[in-house]
Amino acid sequence: MLLFLDSANLTEIRTALAWGVLAGVTTNPTLVAREGRRDFENFVRELSALVPGPVNAEVTAGDADGMVRQGRELAALGANVVVKLPCTWEGLAACRRLAEAGVPTNVTLVFSVNQGLLAARAGAAYVSPFVGRLDDAGHDGLQLVRDLVRLYNQHGIATKVLAASLRHPRHVTEAALAGAHIGTMPFDTLRQLVRHPLTDAGLERFMADWRQLNS
Repeated sequence: MLLFLDSANLTEIRTALAWGVLAGVTTNPTLVAREGRRDFENFVRELSALVPGPVNAEVTAGDADGMVRQGRELAALGANVVVKLPCTWEGLAACRRLAEAGVPTNVTLVFSVNQGLLAARAGAAYVSPFVGRLDDAGHDGLQLVRDLVRLYNQHGIATKVLAASLRHPRHVTEAALAGAHIGTMPFDTLRQLVRHPLTDAGLERFMADWRQLNS
């Protein structure tokens, strides 16, 4: 499973890139606004140049024509830009039109197998089931990931499952074991993945032994 960062913070993104584990980025207008950036297009262009892998940027229009127009504009900002679209009928119509024009799309806010099937048939390159938000509503978000992976494999669908709203390391583990192609998460969740008390204890012991040997 590839690891994406769900962030609009360039410091976080540069740090994750330096760790050598980051394959791409997902972002949206809310994350960008949280960082105080008003120039969304310039930000996407900057991010596209910084990140070697896919950069997912979201449209804000509510109608298919507007989504297609914004999607084309976003795609023109970088060769690695993926256009994020909502899982609505307007979003699916825009997905089909952009896919036919060669623009990769990520249909987001997916909460059911049926939505995932529709998005795939509309030509989405990626589909994003929101694990954490389903859990919040009393459902099993990871089961949706499993079901979508099984569905796509069973029918030979090339759409990739991009597990989103991964809020803690266990989400990441289960998404990977479920067969998700990609998992996207906040910086704090990514940072926690390397942590384990036995690693900390082992390192502390190694260093203590080394200091004793060289004292």
